[in-house]
Amino acid sequence: MKLLDARGLSCPEPVMMIRKAIASGEKAYQMVVDNPTARENVTRYAVQQGYQVSVEEKDGEFTLSITK
Repeated sequence: MKLLDARGLSCPEPVMMIRKAIASGEKAYQMVVDNPTARENVTRYAVQQGYQVSVEEKDGEFTLSITK
């Protein structure tokens, strides 16, 4: 599972990160974001690409588990 840290980045940068990661062909990722907009946009993009997304929130940060 590849870990992507997108804390401090505003959209569309987190979406571009997950897009590049998905293009590498791996089946599972964890991405950490620190704002609700990035969480929503990354989740939407991953689902459109056929991935399942679960989200955990802790101390204002969101950990997205993205799996095929």
